[in-house]
Amino acid sequence: MASQQEDLEHSSSRQVEAIAEKIRAGKTALGVELGSTRIKAVLIDDTYATIAAGVFEWENHLENGLWTYSLEEVWHGLQTAYASMAYDVENAYGEKLTRVGSMGISGMQHGYLALDANGQLLVPFRTWRNTNTHDAHEKLSKLFQYNIPERWSIAHLYQAILNREPHVPKVASLTTLAGYVHWKLTGNKVVGVCDASGMFPIDQDTKYYEKDLLAKFSAIPEVAAQPWHIENLLPTPLVAGRDAGRLTAEGAQLLDPTGTLQAGIRLVPPEGDGGTGMVATNSVRVRTGNVSAGTSIFAMVVLGRKLKHPRPEIDLTVTPVGDLVGQSHGNNFTSDLNAWVGLFSQFAHAAGFKVDMGTLYGTLFRAAIGDQADADAGGLLNYCFYSGEFLANLEEGRPVFARGPEAHMNLANFMRAQLFSAFAPVKIGMDVMIREEHVQVDSLVGHGGIFATPRVAQKILAAAFNTPIKVMSTAAEGGAWGMAVLADYLWHRDVALADYLDERVFAGAASTTENPDPRDVAGFERFFTRFMKGLTIEKAAIDAIPLEENHEDATQTE
Repeated sequence: MASQQEDLEHSSSRQVEAIAEKIRAGKTALGVELGSTRIKAVLIDDTYATIAAGVFEWENHLENGLWTYSLEEVWHGLQTAYASMAYDVENAYGEKLTRVGSMGISGMQHGYLALDANGQLLVPFRTWRNTNTHDAHEKLSKLFQYNIPERWSIAHLYQAILNREPHVPKVASLTTLAGYVHWKLTGNKVVGVCDASGMFPIDQDTKYYEKDLLAKFSAIPEVAAQPWHIENLLPTPLVAGRDAGRLTAEGAQLLDPTGTLQAGIRLVPPEGDGGTGMVATNSVRVRTGNVSAGTSIFAMVVLGRKLKHPRPEIDLTVTPVGDLVGQSHGNNFTSDLNAWVGLFSQFAHAAGFKVDMGTLYGTLFRAAIGDQADADAGGLLNYCFYSGEFLANLEEGRPVFARGPEAHMNLANFMRAQLFSAFAPVKIGMDVMIREEHVQVDSLVGHGGIFATPRVAQKILAAAFNTPIKVMSTAAEGGAWGMAVLADYLWHRDVALADYLDERVFAGAASTTENPDPRDVAGFERFFTRFMKGLTIEKAAIDAIPLEENHEDATQTE
């Protein structure tokens, strides 16, 4: 027995030393992603295993009716996540992290980050969650004959022009959140081509912005009156595998104020969370796709051709190497669900039970597919709209739970309605893509923390889309891991990205596939019909409930 224990200890010691040697030799890649609810730093080795990670939790907030994060939060969060990851390295392997082999920054796509000639932010960062750009969306989509979603940077810029916002003439550059951080770390104003495709349409041949659409935008009278030209504002798009600069001394200090991290590290093009989701699910080939679920949700399919007609329900973006992608994007997904789980946690605490959040989520999720759950969620309805939702024609959102007096109210149906409602908006766009545009899909891969509980979200998504859903062993790794993989691709760019992922990263990766259950499919369709009919409830809630309430003042008044 003692001998076996000694053998295990020696084996563990050898593994630790082997990883420590990789860290010293720079056989690592660092991915950092600024997601909607957390900033995460992930360090991988040359086998693509995560060897250290750090996380900073954060939330967007409303400022003058617009969703935003402050730049102070950005840097505090980045430094905290990096410091936690670096501590992991030193604690587990006895090495101070002075360098990595390569690194990359990823972030939530779209939105409006406008800087003046001195690099100063002109207005608070307007995130993808804002849907105040409907006029710009409609006018640009008609002019371009190309769907320009409300979230896109160009829609935000044009809406600011239409609103005659005083900062507009001062704009010297536009970028994404990942592009901004990358610029501060390297001095280079570039973005990955997938991230760029959420700013302005990308030409499939040149992997650059569509020149004719740039010209059309510039010719709009109110745009032509500005002292700048749109092409000079946008960052340069780069495909995956390109060298996008080196970490400067100032950048190293920004990321690691302790001074331990050394300058000179190579960075790859900063990417959006859509691109890192494609990489993390091995979905960059034509006819593959993925569903990335977090604070928002998007279902993406790599297209073999352009769509027959512009479709407002389908965004056209590209993969990290510039291939066309059809995307159904929902602004809302887990925020409402997390709030309800938080309520159950408070109840458990009040009742004297100690339940960790992982156990709580697992217990509640499993109830949704248990024996007590009706196929259609028992007549319950839920609207998870914290913010506006283009797919549902909503400029604002209010979370709403509703039921009729004869509805079958139990825990199983409540949780099933929560999960059904979270997937319902993105189904609108997917139905258009598959049923009307006849897009061919060989495989769809689920990705995100919601798939960490085995089978549940996978089974419900299979019902929603009526298609098999694969979940890989890396599903919960997240976009930061996908960004680290893209950082490593810098050293393998002589191989096509799809082949690199197949042959190196995912060779032998374990996965499970959930096929659609006919009972679940029929139940989801009944729920979905109620969901669409009941949108009048959501619209009434928007009219009746103020977007921002000062609860403290209200309490004092009472």
